[in-house]
Amino acid sequence: MTIGHRVTYAAIGAALLASVPSVCAAQPAAPAHPHILSVSGQGEVRAVPDQAQLSAGVVTQAKTAAAALAANSTAMTEVFKSLRKAGIPEKSIATSNFSISPQYPPYRQEAPQEDRTQIIGYEVSNQVTVILDDVSKVGKTLDALVASGANQAGGVSFTIRDPKPLMAQAREGAVKDAMAKAQTLAKAAGVTLGPIVSIQEGGGFAPQPMYDKVMVTAARMSAAPPPPVAAGEQSVTANVSIVWEIQ
Repeated sequence: MTIGHRVTYAAIGAALLASVPSVCAAQPAAPAHPHILSVSGQGEVRAVPDQAQLSAGVVTQAKTAAAALAANSTAMTEVFKSLRKAGIPEKSIATSNFSISPQYPPYRQEAPQEDRTQIIGYEVSNQVTVILDDVSKVGKTLDALVASGANQAGGVSFTIRDPKPLMAQAREGAVKDAMAKAQTLAKAAGVTLGPIVSIQEGGGFAPQPMYDKVMVTAARMSAAPPPPVAAGEQSVTANVSIVWEIQ
C-alpha cells in the first residue's frame, strides 16, 4: 500500500466519523419537577326535603287462593279510590309488592310430616307506593289509606326532588374551602401559590331517602288520628382536590 492510498483511506474514515452523532454529546436537561401543594376541600348545603314517599297495602287471608284474591282486590279498589279522591295523580301511584302465599298450621314438633305441609289457607298481600310532592299531606294521606281499608303500612321516606342546584352550591363551597386551606398552608410555609395544576372532584353525597318507620296494624288503625310527621333537613355534600404549583 502506498502513502497516497493511506492518506485517502484516512480521509474517508474521518468523514465517516464526522457523520455519526456523538453519543457523548450533552443531552438537554429535563425540566425540574415543580414544587406542588395538594389540598382537598368539602362543601355542604342543607335543605328541607320537598318530596315524600309512603307505602301501604292490604293483606287478606282465606281458605282458597281465589277467595283471598277476591277480598284483596275489593279492598285495594277502595284504596285506589281514596288516593284519587285525595288528588294524587296516577303517575305517583305504583304497585310495589304483590304476593300470594300458602298458609300452613303452626309448627308442632310432634305433628306428622304430612300435617306440617298441609295447606290450610292462602294469604294475598298487595302494597302500593305513593309519591307526594307536598310533604304536608303525608299524615292526611296515611289517614285516607287507613280509612279506605289498608291494613298494612310500611315506612315514610323524605328526599329532595331535585338536588342538582344544591350540589352546584356544594361544589362551589368545596372549591372555596380548598382555596382557603391552600392560602393558609402557603402562608405558614412561606411560599407563594402559583397556577393551578389540576382540579379533581371526589365523591359527593346527594340526599338519600330518610325513612321514618310507620308500622300500622288493623287493631289500632280504625280511629287513629293522622300521625304527625316531621321531614327535618338533609345535606348535600361535594369534595374536590386541587393541586397548585408553589414558588
